[in-house]
Amino acid sequence: MWCIGTLTGEYLANMEDVLDIYAQPAEAGVVRLCFDERPCQLLDHVLTPIPPKPGATQKEHQEYVRKGVCNVLLAYDIDTGQRHLRVTTTKNKGDYAHFMDWLVQTHYPDAQKIKLVQDNYSTHTYGAFYEHLPVETARRLRHTLEFHYTPKHGSWLNMAEIEFAALSRQCLDRRIGTQERLEAEALAWEAKRNAAAVKVNWSFTTEKARDKLKNRYAEVSKITDEIKLSDH
Repeated sequence: MWCIGTLTGEYLANMEDVLDIYAQPAEAGVVRLCFDERPCQLLDHVLTPIPPKPGATQKEHQEYVRKGVCNVLLAYDIDTGQRHLRVTTTKNKGDYAHFMDWLVQTHYPDAQKIKLVQDNYSTHTYGAFYEHLPVETARRLRHTLEFHYTPKHGSWLNMAEIEFAALSRQCLDRRIGTQERLEAEALAWEAKRNAAAVKVNWSFTTEKARDKLKNRYAEVSKITDEIKLSDH
């Protein structure tokens, strides 16, 4: 269940910006991507599970051992139904910068513009490119990638969140003890989902937002009007 917190003018502006991106028709030379990253805890068995038998599931002991944490970075292509992911040991600006460089060079080398929907996390900046990549590479990425940030506490607006929900449910819903195995499982999931070109059926629009949240819009406008009156 997604919960919408306090709405401000900034929240509404970012929400409508993202929804407008989703509503735009596909354009030649323009790519629309949603990006997010998520830490995944590595858990291993204390005792070897008993393999499943016909009509029964695998039996495993309730105890487990923690093996650390890794990070999954994922970009989802709105128009093609393709997703691209990598698994890293850490979660920092360098990982973000190198992922974006890999993403553009490997999958979208000819894109004139990439409209990227992402959250406003402190590492998701153009500055990360200049801090961790050659200057010319950073400059190229800055001119290719056009950032569109979801509102604070507005991750429900990011289609990449839906992909992560599918990944968690279909692939990572069991104990995985090593980063190598998690990466292999995640890439197998990616390949199967890409082969089917699974697309997110997004139906929430700016118009629907203004209708469903009209009371929230009115509250923001009322605050704005009060400020204007007090200035006079």
